[in-house]
Amino acid sequence: MSLLVVGALAYDTIETPSGRVEEVLGGAAAYFAVGASYFGPVRLVGVVGEDFKQEHRTLLLERGVNLDGLEVKPGKTFRWAGRYSGDMNVAQTTATHLNVLDGYMPKIPKAFRDSTFVFLSNGPPASQASVLDQVPKAFSVLDTMNYWIQETWEDLLRVLKRVDMLVCNDQEARAIAEDHSLIRAGKKLLDMGPKAVVVKKGEHGAFLWTKHGFHAIPAYPLDHVVDPTGAGDSFAGGLLGSLAASGSTDDRALRRAMIHGAIVASFTVEDFSLRRLRAITRKEIDARYDEFLSFTAHP
Repeated sequence: MSLLVVGALAYDTIETPSGRVEEVLGGAAAYFAVGASYFGPVRLVGVVGEDFKQEHRTLLLERGVNLDGLEVKPGKTFRWAGRYSGDMNVAQTTATHLNVLDGYMPKIPKAFRDSTFVFLSNGPPASQASVLDQVPKAFSVLDTMNYWIQETWEDLLRVLKRVDMLVCNDQEARAIAEDHSLIRAGKKLLDMGPKAVVVKKGEHGAFLWTKHGFHAIPAYPLDHVVDPTGAGDSFAGGLLGSLAASGSTDDRALRRAMIHGAIVASFTVEDFSLRRLRAITRKEIDARYDEFLSFTAHP
């Protein structure tokens, strides 16, 4: 099964209690693609500036990411800067520079249009809708953020009706459903179009709703978190990578994929940027998966 991600590549400047890094590789598409690559090949569509480093292109290629859909435009690559302090689940954004991402509309290469799974990472709903038009047969998964919920509400509702799955965090789920109860919000989100809804809760795990019911998992327990940036996108990478590898989207496959997502995210947060995630092996993922099952099993 073929997996496509459409989203941003970026250079991030990040400060956490563990230190500070500048101009490191980031962006939703990078975290997703590397996380998903441990389960199979990934196709990537996005845009970067002329300053995008060859070493980062090589990093993605070595992980089996097909970059035929990566567009290079005159100008600078998207920049983001953020800071984490007491609450490591929430970043304080200190700077955002869209650069070549401003006004970008994805063009899906002809060779990618037969993709069986597509992840629409956080972006304008109009742009996400244009991707759905270009890969109409793919199992589609949507991510979003509060800005699009507040500023492009009607467009977001139209896209929600077209996708197969929504993946978002708990704050976003409550905002879209307009309900402070997360359990009620999940049920309402199902009524808005998606066949499945996954809500990420950071260190508290994730929830899943389908027409067959509700499921919850904890996060993989860690005693030290270095950098939470990209955890949600690498969770989605593990989730979709697992589904694409299995070729199934039934409830059993979704529950298994959620665990894979949690495991991939647990590696991401152990270091800045993609340093830890890019260096692991599938054997390490499988070992944490087995451990996860052991401490969540019924007595």
